[in-house]
Amino acid sequence: MALRKQSFEIDEFYHLYNRGTEKRKIFLDKRDYEHFLFLMYVCNTTKSIELRNVGKNFDRGETIVDIGAYCLMPNHFHILVREKIDNGISRYIHKLLTSYSMYFNKKYKRTGKLYEGVFKSIHADKDNYLKYLYSYIHLNPAKLVDKNWKENKTKNVSNLLNYIFSYQYSSLKEYINQKFIILNPSEFPYYFKKPEDHKKELFEWLNFKEK
Repeated sequence: MALRKQSFEIDEFYHLYNRGTEKRKIFLDKRDYEHFLFLMYVCNTTKSIELRNVGKNFDRGETIVDIGAYCLMPNHFHILVREKIDNGISRYIHKLLTSYSMYFNKKYKRTGKLYEGVFKSIHADKDNYLKYLYSYIHLNPAKLVDKNWKENKTKNVSNLLNYIFSYQYSSLKEYINQKFIILNPSEFPYYFKKPEDHKKELFEWLNFKEK
């Protein structure tokens, strides 16, 4: 898999995303989502690892990126990261996507590329944009309930909010439970001091704001 040529600067924040080739689904069942989340954790290390040897007591040691938010959708993903060391983002995403592609192709007996080219990135160099990304990323599951929720003025905000907070494949659950496994929020601006602040922010976006 080709590496992205764009350089990333240490201590800067980036929105990373990609989708399946031809918009195909890259997560077909619960196990696929769980395996990608597992890889998000174990691939964030300076160590050389063999996945078959990774057990429950795996100590990944030093990480190569800091992760502030993420969401997995049926045919794409979003990850908010901070560049921690030189070439950390490129190394991390290369390990993550290569490992998942190998798993997926083996499981479903397929060959060829899984993703739509190299991963995409946007530099979150403005404070208001960085804060907005938390809502943008965590609101993605609303599309699974109502794909036109942004334009739908009669949408049931309560149902959408409940679905977003019960969604198992986004970082919102780590913020709500205050149990950080994949995330390292201490390296990101402290926009949300408590779990209720996330709910208030998402409620406001669902109700009043247009993207």
